[in-house]
Amino acid sequence: LERTQAGYQMTEAGASIYEITQQIDQANVKASRILLGQDARLEGEINLTMPHEIYDYFLANSIAQFQQQHPDIYFNMQVSRGLRNIANREADLAVRITANPPEDLIGTRVSYFKHAFYKHPDLLIDNETPIIVWEKEKTSPLWALEYFNQPRIVMRVDDLTSMHQAVKSGLGVARMPCFLPDMIADIQVSKIPIDIPLSNWGIWLLNHVDLRNTARINACRAHLKNTLVNYIPFFEGKGVK
Repeated sequence: LERTQAGYQMTEAGASIYEITQQIDQANVKASRILLGQDARLEGEINLTMPHEIYDYFLANSIAQFQQQHPDIYFNMQVSRGLRNIANREADLAVRITANPPEDLIGTRVSYFKHAFYKHPDLLIDNETPIIVWEKEKTSPLWALEYFNQPRIVMRVDDLTSMHQAVKSGLGVARMPCFLPDMIADIQVSKIPIDIPLSNWGIWLLNHVDLRNTARINACRAHLKNTLVNYIPFFEGKGVK
């Protein structure tokens, strides 16, 4: 690299080997995955990623229980926003909310999701409907136009917990996956009695194909699946806390 007024830029020499270094890096990661895939020990690290809502309300106790059963296994937990790259070993095992998981990953769909509309019990929506939507929705979504009178966006959010809090504050109506508001069961967040068809989105347990025989990954995946299966009623909108 060389320093310029615009910042650091790659030199001609660096550019000539950049592609090669990328290939070497990818080969190193693949070699690491292959070796890990043959590891039969119930010990070592697991890079685990999932949405923080799933960890906080469904899996925190389960993961602690698993670690107590296998004290030689430890976790690198990643619950920040954004998908981790499993191919590059940013994560070994992922709990993901998605409609279509990447083709290079193997795993199990635990459940489909049910969505519903939620609002504060005192919020009036007879003439006009304030709505809370996702950050990328620049105009009123189809659900708002189909089910509510004169929808008007009052907030865009990038996080499900924040959306729930906005509904609780009485700011507006939101379309949320049922599992979070039904699990929290806050009396200031009420479900509007409008039935929505089951979503094609669901909750998946995923790992790279090269890790399919790794003992600690398999043990952890089975444990998490057994826990998540117990919560299928919440994911399908039938849960009662």
